[in-house]
Amino acid sequence: MLTTARLELSQPVAADLAGVAAMVAPETVRRFLGNRPVDMAAEYARFARNAGSWALYGYGSFMVRERGSAPIIGICGVFHSWRGFDQGLDDTPEIGWIIGETAWGRGYATEAARAALAWFDHMQGPRRIACMIEQDNTPSFAIAARLGFVAYAQQDYGGRMLSLLQRGEDAPKLV
Repeated sequence: MLTTARLELSQPVAADLAGVAAMVAPETVRRFLGNRPVDMAAEYARFARNAGSWALYGYGSFMVRERGSAPIIGICGVFHSWRGFDQGLDDTPEIGWIIGETAWGRGYATEAARAALAWFDHMQGPRRIACMIEQDNTPSFAIAARLGFVAYAQQDYGGRMLSLLQRGEDAPKLV
């Protein structure tokens, strides 16, 4: 478990599935998560994929809770992705964050992401980390900027325009 001033970040366990599904259930939370279904089977598949990142690569997304509190308020971490459109997001570490609506506006995503990045760098060694953000997701762009991520490409993804970012201006450039 990682702790910050206000948060606890832990690896997912099977009992977390219901909390994750409840956190992402509101349409406002899913707004920038693509055509994300609300059904439990799809949430289970995402949850199992995250567990697979932990099992295969030794890193993945953490469950985020306020310190001393049981409900999951977010998901945040560096996970291994393969998006299928190349451009530096295939077979690479990718950071992501989702914070539940009840916890918006408190800086939790930035706090959790900083902790996850520090943990990743310590455990895996500093290396290129990418992320993708839907073009109209202003709050996530602000978080990415605070974390030192810079845009390097754009990608149409099922009719949605995504900005692709990587950590730092001195991050390895794509060939």
